[in-house]
Amino acid sequence: MKILDKYILKFYLTRFVAVFAICFLIFIIQTFWLYIDELAGKGLDIFTIGKFFVYFSPKLVPLVLPLSILLASLTTYGTLSENYEFIAMKSNGISIIRSMVALLIFHIFLGIGSFYFSNHVVTFGELKSYNLRKNLAKLKPTLSIREGIFNDIGDLNIKVVRKFGDNEQYLEDIILHSVSEDEVNRIVIKAESGEVQNESDQYLKLILKNGNRYEDIIPTNSSEKQNYPFSKASFEEYILNIDISDFNNVDLNEESYKSTYKMQKINQLKRSSDTLENKFEYDKYIFGQSFITGHTIRKLPNIKANEIEALEKDLSESFIYLLDNPEDDQISGILSMANEELDIYLRQLTNKKKTFFLQQKLINLHKLTINERYSIIFACIFLFLIGASLGAIIRKGGIGLPLVLSIIIFLTYHYIGVFGKNAAEDNTISPFLGSWISTFIIAPFAIYLTKIVSTDRGFTFSIYDYLIEIFNKIRFKK
Repeated sequence: MKILDKYILKFYLTRFVAVFAICFLIFIIQTFWLYIDELAGKGLDIFTIGKFFVYFSPKLVPLVLPLSILLASLTTYGTLSENYEFIAMKSNGISIIRSMVALLIFHIFLGIGSFYFSNHVVTFGELKSYNLRKNLAKLKPTLSIREGIFNDIGDLNIKVVRKFGDNEQYLEDIILHSVSEDEVNRIVIKAESGEVQNESDQYLKLILKNGNRYEDIIPTNSSEKQNYPFSKASFEEYILNIDISDFNNVDLNEESYKSTYKMQKINQLKRSSDTLENKFEYDKYIFGQSFITGHTIRKLPNIKANEIEALEKDLSESFIYLLDNPEDDQISGILSMANEELDIYLRQLTNKKKTFFLQQKLINLHKLTINERYSIIFACIFLFLIGASLGAIIRKGGIGLPLVLSIIIFLTYHYIGVFGKNAAEDNTISPFLGSWISTFIIAPFAIYLTKIVSTDRGFTFSIYDYLIEIFNKIRFKK
């Protein structure tokens, strides 16, 4: 390694470490405010709180790293450009592209390192932080009820719109699910308001007011289900005693959850994805077969051409008879049965559609996670090229405008990635495209800027000069 490469690498690393530390601290503070409701009021010691943030911090690295690379490379090459050090290099026959070689190699190894970090350290941190959060939720369950989301308390799943009172014991707009012995949510309770009372260390008293209780009835035959799909009971006050004895003996180090997709390495994700896909295809096949054979819907048998006319005649005569005799009880009976059958079919299809959607979403999340860990390797390289090129190209206007441009580029990269991930989850686009779309978009931009640097010319767009002029006016006015 030549002296110039060592100089630029040292120059860059000092800025990279500083930018990474600042950005990481900002994200840690954001995390603190995000999870403060889960940590406050539970009597936790500093060690437990610190352990939570230590376990949670690895997953912040893939978020902070791209921004740090972009800003560090921008400030490094921007400073070299403003100090006319590139002119000195060129006078000695060293191009800007040549000055990037050492850092480019560094970012290739950094990208590979980030892949292994995501595949091992982040998964370990996810395992520890997820289980710790679940265990913390068992401490003082009245305080673990968060507004606007479903919260697990024992065998109950509760959601409230608002909490208030000195100890936040009063609740508004409550939805409560109770899990039955077959692990199905057959009981749903909705109430306008409620109150939580701690009767003892063993039981939690939940008083619900002005609501309804719904319960699915397990039918013994199809006719019973048609007549009684569920039961409904209204109440002015409904009291639930929740067993919280297990909440008082919580092992914060217990790891009951080990198989979520965020905790799995690449090889585990591939096996899980294949298993889920096979199960998904099998479930679709079984449902299709059972739906056809288990209902009155049937495929028409193979009918010869000469038999179609006779069949049409028989059917038309039957319908004509029913229409010509409206007083006939058969009409109302047939229509009633048809409506009941249709409602049952539609409910089954709607519920199964939701189930299949969730299955497909879980498969897509596994594939997204796999591709995201690979895409970060190339993201590190392309973002470095963008930052270094912008810093080297822009020789006027100071560092402010390039900084703004780099932030815009990063936000574009980040939110395109978020959009792609959400679209892939819903199966709108493929998981591969959803994970790589942001990288695919910044890649041509990075190559274009690098090409500009290699030809030793700046931007030729008039809009750029206009932005420079506006920025300088604002700076000088201050």
